[in-house]
Amino acid sequence: MGRLTQEQIDLFTDEGYLILDDVFAPDDLQPLRREFEARIDRKLAAMQAEGCLTESYPDESFERRLTRIYRDSKENGEAVIAELEGPAGGGHHGIEMFRMITHPKLLAVVESLVGSPEIIGSSVYRVRPKVPGIGRGVVPWHQDSGYFMQLCDTQMILTVWIPLVDATEHNGCMQILPRAHRQGLVTHHTGGNAGFLVIEDTELPPTPAQPVVAAVPLGGAVFMTNLTPHCSTPNYSDGIRWSVDLRYQGADVPNNVGLWPAGEEDEAQLEQFQMACYPPEADFMVQSARHPANVMDYDTFVKRRAAFEQVKSIAYPKRGWTPVPLHAD
Repeated sequence: MGRLTQEQIDLFTDEGYLILDDVFAPDDLQPLRREFEARIDRKLAAMQAEGCLTESYPDESFERRLTRIYRDSKENGEAVIAELEGPAGGGHHGIEMFRMITHPKLLAVVESLVGSPEIIGSSVYRVRPKVPGIGRGVVPWHQDSGYFMQLCDTQMILTVWIPLVDATEHNGCMQILPRAHRQGLVTHHTGGNAGFLVIEDTELPPTPAQPVVAAVPLGGAVFMTNLTPHCSTPNYSDGIRWSVDLRYQGADVPNNVGLWPAGEEDEAQLEQFQMACYPPEADFMVQSARHPANVMDYDTFVKRRAAFEQVKSIAYPKRGWTPVPLHAD
């Protein structure tokens, strides 16, 4: 997969999303799957040593192993998921995760959509293991900008959603509302399913288009703007719908690339951090023709993530969203 055609770029601009079936060869995704499997192995071994797990199902497939753990004990299943997700969903930062974020095939597409070879990657990436029958895997309608700082509402921040298995309607792929990104940011509410933000159905942006089922095979990816309304549907299969979502932006979009938290920031320094689109997590240069020396390597990436994770004074965006309204029966 190389740079996109102008027709593909225009389609993304007009519709607010683009689905590509062949960004990667399926083998390109195997290292990240194996890295997840290795981390799961370590967690399960530790749980067995502690005596809280009797069967770890080592012969089960990547897609089904955790479903077996969940069936035996929801608590144990949640503990394994928490190991991968971390506090907010981006806890895993192994070398293969970094290689995925910086994969040349992916960056070629990203460059076409952000319109610049100067690309900032974001630590606002998430690991999404959607377990069958687990309610928090269902994500209500929202725009990613609902979670970002207000100063970035008019900027383009690219979300890339990459399944690590075939994503189908049956196992809970996304739905996307085309062309609605043209309406800008709409009202979100707190208190959606599993604590997510939610756009009420009556407040979705008006568009003549119907929601699109964003089915995509292993090796493909979904690309969306930060203003594209989307949701995630239930998993009715007997396997986990594994995916990751990554975020990118041009270097001219507000970011915190040059900032390193020291742990005791004063008010002026904290104000600087708040000028990024998602201040609590670290942005980093993943591609640059002008300043190639500034492209971050893996070791620095890990140190940077750790530095941001230790600082609690960098505030998450506060948009003043109100709770989901109570509706009369």
